[in-house]
Amino acid sequence: MTHDKHILLAHGGGGQLTGELIARVILPALGKGGAQNAAALTDAASVALGDAGQAVFTTDSYVVQPLECPGADIGKLAVCGTINDLAVAGAQPVALSLALVLEEGLEIALLRRVLESAGAAAAAAGVAIVTGDTKVVERGAGAGMTVNTSGLGRRLPGARLGFGQVQPGDAVILSGPLGEHALAVMCQREGLGLRSDLRSDCAPLHGLTAALLGELGADVHFMRDPTRGGLAATLCDIAAATGCGIAIRETAIPVHPAAAAAAELLGLDLLSAANEGKLVAVVAASAADRAVEILAANPLAARAARIGVVGEPSDYPLVELTTRAGGDRIVQMPYGEDLPRIC
Repeated sequence: MTHDKHILLAHGGGGQLTGELIARVILPALGKGGAQNAAALTDAASVALGDAGQAVFTTDSYVVQPLECPGADIGKLAVCGTINDLAVAGAQPVALSLALVLEEGLEIALLRRVLESAGAAAAAAGVAIVTGDTKVVERGAGAGMTVNTSGLGRRLPGARLGFGQVQPGDAVILSGPLGEHALAVMCQREGLGLRSDLRSDCAPLHGLTAALLGELGADVHFMRDPTRGGLAATLCDIAAATGCGIAIRETAIPVHPAAAAAAELLGLDLLSAANEGKLVAVVAASAADRAVEILAANPLAARAARIGVVGEPSDYPLVELTTRAGGDRIVQMPYGEDLPRIC
């Protein structure tokens, strides 16, 4: 590991250091092997239930600061994020748990707003919050509030997703503009006061994923919501796990003007910015146009676009971006996280 003595904030950023921590510390300690198993990790795990079929299970913790921003808060973020981890694994979300670690001094009114938001998000998605837990820590020992959600889902018929399904020539589809969540949080945190409609894109994606799988079935090979590390981390993960390079076009990637302006102001790369309501799908080339049509029919993905293609296997698989100016650059796995405590 690059830093093998102490945990750094960057170890939680979803990039290179996160991968090293998982491969070299967490998985070996749990008896799960090293880098090879780490490369195959997905957002949720399948659990065989015998005659009852397959369940899908996931868990996640949320430590966003500030706790509220335009379009989202830590409660809505936790519910939607866990629903999305089930959705991109090819599952219909069924039930969630919600656990709280509260810091002494947290305002009850803020806690109530966050919980009401979480409840409303779950109800709108048709998913029940069925159990939970609450702990309180001393003042200064927490971040105001930390939320953990776990989710249980039912695998959808015909879902055959995974790195092993990705093939050369497959199309890479993105459901909408990048970076809205990360930049909305950062603008709120830094008090930039930009006069714009920039809001977090936080939203549940299971309607999008079910529609894709329902019509295209096995032509959908892989899905992920590009949260920590953004689109860059997602595509680099696919390239590393499959051994196939990926070529994408900057002109094809949808962008929110306010997010792009804020990213430029802060010196950030939108490709690495976190999203909480976007979908990356890798589909058979023959199904690409229809996949875009299916997504674009939903308001959450009105700007869905085909942004690239999976290349042939290579000893050094890279993600390459053709820029607006016509040049090429390599998209690297983010090292840590430009914006800590985003999700």
